[in-house]
Amino acid sequence: MSVIDQIFEKAKQNPQKVAFPEALNEKMMEAAYQAGENGYIYPVLIGNPEEIGKTIQERGYNADVFTIVDIKEETYKHSLIERYIALPETRLKEKALNRRMADALQYAMVMQAVGDVDVTFAGIDYTTGDVLLAGQMIIGLKPGIATISSIGLCDIPGFNGSEGSLLAVGDSAVCTNPNAEQLASIAISACDTVKSLLDWQPRCAMVSYSTLGSGQGELIDKVTEAVKIANELRPDLDIDGEFQLDAAISPAVAAKKVKRESAVAGKANVIIWPDLNVGNVAVKLIQQFGKADAYGPMLQGFNKVICDCSRGAPVSELVGNIVISAVRAAGSK
Repeated sequence: MSVIDQIFEKAKQNPQKVAFPEALNEKMMEAAYQAGENGYIYPVLIGNPEEIGKTIQERGYNADVFTIVDIKEETYKHSLIERYIALPETRLKEKALNRRMADALQYAMVMQAVGDVDVTFAGIDYTTGDVLLAGQMIIGLKPGIATISSIGLCDIPGFNGSEGSLLAVGDSAVCTNPNAEQLASIAISACDTVKSLLDWQPRCAMVSYSTLGSGQGELIDKVTEAVKIANELRPDLDIDGEFQLDAAISPAVAAKKVKRESAVAGKANVIIWPDLNVGNVAVKLIQQFGKADAYGPMLQGFNKVICDCSRGAPVSELVGNIVISAVRAAGSK
């Protein structure tokens, strides 16, 4: 059974409520319908119920698969506002929140913040910036997390790592040039993500062009400082470095280059790139030359699971990302 098949099976065992603020988008509705009809999620469509209902009928879908939330229905809206502003450390007051909830994306995130849905899934009609800004304002960041980032899961043919052919990598999509504190946050978030998604015991390597001082310079200093910060913030996690990539994933290379005890060296299942240049190029190399399947990017760092999908993604890929997001949400509870 492939990794994606395993994730789909986990989703079916514990379906989560996923909010779709782009309810009328043809691809998004089809993806939500497929994921819901197959029992992976409970899809919740946000918007105008008359328009949504008419569209469901025109496309021949079974309306019973969906829950439809009327964005203009005042009783439920006021209930959401009251519960949201009662949450600790909320930034928005009643008037400001009421204005924002005219927007379906922000309405969905308020539902998520108070626990009425488990995931907000968007990104076709809304931009990445829309999703990130709404998420930071309404959902907020996890304690100790300094930046939003992403992680991907690579299934690499011929790779025989500590998790077989699988390797989690990040950040390859969001944070351009993280400082040491941000890099530490990315590592911590990545560990939490793979733990919730795959039940792994994370072994996280922070990589550079140096292994434990074999090179010198400010690029290396950033990584070593990030390792220190991450270990101070989350001593429960196995985060180590700085390692070159081969020392991180190859036991034979680690035995030569790492002359101290390490729970990570040679057996890392999570790799953290030092910046987006490295991350983007590395993922393209893995895909082009390693013929790997790469799942993601998965946004991380928020208090709850938010997904910003690729607007050019086919429906099949959207369904996969919906299911991954649902499993992450279930695993984080």
